[in-house]
Amino acid sequence: MWRRSASFILEKRQLQQQQQQQGDTVTNADSRPLSPSSTAMAAENPNPKISLYYQTRAAHHGVVTSDWLDQSKAAAGGHPDGAVSENYVSGGEDDRKGFSVVDEFNNWRKQPDLAEAVAAIRSLASVIRSSQATTMMELEIELKKAADSLKSWDTTSISLTAGCDLFMRYVTRTSALEYEDFNSAKSRLMERADKFGDISYKARRIIASLGQDFVFDGCTILVHGFSRVVFEILRTAAQSKKLFRVFCTEGRPDRTGLRLANELAKLDVPVKLLIDSAVAYSMDDVDMVFVGADGVVESGGIINMMGTYQIALVAKSMNKPVYCAAESYKFARLYPLDQKDMEPALRPIDFGVPIPSMVEVETSARDYTPPQYLTLLFTDLGVLTPSVVSDELIQLYL
Repeated sequence: MWRRSASFILEKRQLQQQQQQQGDTVTNADSRPLSPSSTAMAAENPNPKISLYYQTRAAHHGVVTSDWLDQSKAAAGGHPDGAVSENYVSGGEDDRKGFSVVDEFNNWRKQPDLAEAVAAIRSLASVIRSSQATTMMELEIELKKAADSLKSWDTTSISLTAGCDLFMRYVTRTSALEYEDFNSAKSRLMERADKFGDISYKARRIIASLGQDFVFDGCTILVHGFSRVVFEILRTAAQSKKLFRVFCTEGRPDRTGLRLANELAKLDVPVKLLIDSAVAYSMDDVDMVFVGADGVVESGGIINMMGTYQIALVAKSMNKPVYCAAESYKFARLYPLDQKDMEPALRPIDFGVPIPSMVEVETSARDYTPPQYLTLLFTDLGVLTPSVVSDELIQLYL
């Protein structure tokens, strides 16, 4: 289940053949509406072996620059934070032929600084606002279908699934709705939806404020991959006139470490690039490790970019603290026991040279780091130990 015998080169050829065969019957995805049904979205994925997140990652993040706000406004085309797409219609089946919650989701995703889960939360809020339902039961059913459509957009995205689940729990779990008329109850849902969206959107800044306190003058920080929340912590620390240096792993095959190094250099932060295999060699010079997370699981462990586990192992053996920065909407009701006990997120890998077909290529994009290798979690709920995560999940969901 986890390994694929075909290389990226062969998969690319297969993809080209499929596109040629379907060229007469399939229209360009950008010129047709997205259907909320999971079967339609599965058909839109030209290569189901590769996670949709990694197929659209380059378009989503683009070239990361410091002027994210300007990029966001330009990419959104005047779609400011908190606004709702005028084209979105959330009524009966006939009303949804041209538009869907997935269209709204993809509109929000055009903002480079907006996390995928927050884009989903904003989209679900627009479902409530635009709904033509006349009863609470109809509205809840419509909202659940919209959430299921978003989760089926990419079943490998932990933050997307967790964000949708948390939204449903936060918005609908109130007994007061049972004693109000429908219009008042709908208004209450809209208020709660907007509030949850605002909380989620501000999470990164809250974490940055908490995490930068752990950065001290003269320290050396090892960072793996490009995590926007980790970058926000480092940027906040730099703006507070703290003097520190950062070791960035290259982050193959995405080379996300190169992007992070580029951004930190613009902030005049001393940066050193490491090849991924030089982590143990350089760990003696490191004071702490900062990583992000695709998801935080019930045990307090994290699922993150491939290589996080081995970095945490090395840091633990050398008594270096490992700090993880993650928003609470990434807290997921998962309990993996080992590396293979979760749905794989596969990504394309190009080694730059042809790979023989009999050579097996590991294309998994992430690994699982158990809680015993983590020191603290920086979240918008506070600075937590891994053992507290299960308690916070109970609070969030129950």
